[in-house]
Amino acid sequence: MNLHVEEDGTETTVHARLDLQGDRFESYGKARRNPGDPLIPLVGEELAIARALGSLAAQVMEVAQDRITEYLA
Repeated sequence: MNLHVEEDGTETTVHARLDLQGDRFESYGKARRNPGDPLIPLVGEELAIARALGSLAAQVMEVAQDRITEYLA
């Protein structure tokens, strides 16, 4: 698994990639700081990473469910 984090002070973007036994899964997560909020970069990173990983988990789950369905058919 690889996570690439980019941050510009207002927006954090994460690109997550998982290579799993020949399958590649990719997703992105974003977080944007409200201009009135304090500058705490870690919070943006955590939100963006959580969003990217959540999407990645959903993709892996979908593929696993498809394989189970094929196996039972």
